[in-house]
Amino acid sequence: MVHLGNAIKIHKKLGPGLLESTYETCLEYELNKAGFHVQQQLALPLIYENIQMEIGYRIDLLVENKVIIEIKSVEALRDVHSSQVLTYLKLSNAEIGLLINFNESKLIDGLKRFIANRQS
Repeated sequence: MVHLGNAIKIHKKLGPGLLESTYETCLEYELNKAGFHVQQQLALPLIYENIQMEIGYRIDLLVENKVIIEIKSVEALRDVHSSQVLTYLKLSNAEIGLLINFNESKLIDGLKRFIANRQS
């Protein structure tokens, strides 16, 4: 579905070490240019029983209402980053989650994919 070539193109052009928002905006632009429907900084409410809370959770990018892309620019991905994507998948009912750390010399080293409650 989402072609990772767009992220690789951005990484090759800009390199590591920039703000997450820079990579997020560029990736949103590239995915839109490629014909995908992309929502950026989409509010994600938390629903617990009969209570809906608008407490500030945001999906970096939601592509075609199916793929969550969480962008990081950190020294190393941590378990908490994976947990964030898995929770966003659960709360949104999206099918696929991508965690991309642009702060790697090779982007492929900063990529994790998740499928509906199981990591791959």
